[in-house]
Amino acid sequence: MAIFFISDLHIGHANVIRFDNRPFCSLKDFNTKIIENWNNAVSPDDEVYILGDFGWKNTMALDVIKQLKGKKHLILGNHDHLINSELKQYFESIQDYKVIVTDNQCIVLSHYPIAFWYGQHKYTILLYGHLHNTVEEDIFRDFVNELTEKGIPAECYNVGCMMPYMNYTPHTLEEIRNGFTQLKNIN
Repeated sequence: MAIFFISDLHIGHANVIRFDNRPFCSLKDFNTKIIENWNNAVSPDDEVYILGDFGWKNTMALDVIKQLKGKKHLILGNHDHLINSELKQYFESIQDYKVIVTDNQCIVLSHYPIAFWYGQHKYTILLYGHLHNTVEEDIFRDFVNELTEKGIPAECYNVGCMMPYMNYTPHTLEEIRNGFTQLKNIN
């Protein structure tokens, strides 16, 4: 069993394709790619933490979630209030915020980026979404870099599906770390 993470799918939200410059012509194309990528990465016994903003339209989100492998957990985002009771049954858990330990690594899961998070000084990692690939993400990364330069541990990653190292696919922590590092080294 592996543990995967992803955020900000916004299933059924047509405008998000334009807002994020997602490389899809339609919601149908986007949904097809999400299902394909997800099911190629995740097995039925794997856990997947969705860090908010899973669905926008319940009927489309319901159609998609039924096709996704793994045991799904939802960390609530600002758009998840739209999720109905029928869709909720496909999640093993639904929470605002969660702390997990996997492979001896403590991880804080939040839809929103947090300036100072639980266990940060003990090298707990923060995974978040919400910012997409925006100027707000750039500002948050600048803040995190400043913390690190001053010797304050601040390992954190935006797991929004549109981030280049996420590529519309759930990833393990190791894959996220490696993808982020490779991207950082290219830039």
